[in-house]
Amino acid sequence: MGETTPKPDLTLGRTVVLVGMMGAGKTAVGRALATRLGVAMHDSDAEIVDSARMSIDEIFTRYGEPFFREKEGQVIARLLDGPPCVLSTGGGAWLSAENRAMIGARATVLWLQADIDLLWARVRHKTTRPLLRTDDPKATLTVLLEDRTPLYALAPLRVAVQPAWSIDATMQQVLDVLQTVGAVVPTTK
Repeated sequence: MGETTPKPDLTLGRTVVLVGMMGAGKTAVGRALATRLGVAMHDSDAEIVDSARMSIDEIFTRYGEPFFREKEGQVIARLLDGPPCVLSTGGGAWLSAENRAMIGARATVLWLQADIDLLWARVRHKTTRPLLRTDDPKATLTVLLEDRTPLYALAPLRVAVQPAWSIDATMQQVLDVLQTVGAVVPTTK
């Protein structure tokens, strides 16, 4: 007899969209949350790469950031049309007023808030961040965080990520917030 996967004890009523800076943990926490809830997890950046058949860096180089942002909005809209899932968005996705309106109307939005020291510790050795290809990437990251924070703060929910937290501990904090607002409820039998 084959083993069956137990039915999750929690149900996600609508898609949860994680927003925040690069390095905040959106993808890693999103994967853990999706696993815990037994739903699909999507990363909008990965979906763009798959559909374009080129890296984000290549898209930025060949077509520019405005083209990338247009495709990002299209991918997010497509994913929001599907069944409830966990969606990790790129750091710039929430900056667009059109994306904020679309996401806010169709999903539960949570900002993974992280300070500059944590973000820098997580992204400083990554070479896949086109926006950080500058003479002083930490200064660039600092300016991006300062510029974007007022827009991220428009997200209805937030978890302030702590450096000592593991992925699972961060996911649990996110889950607690989602349960508090009724976005995740106990599964009825």
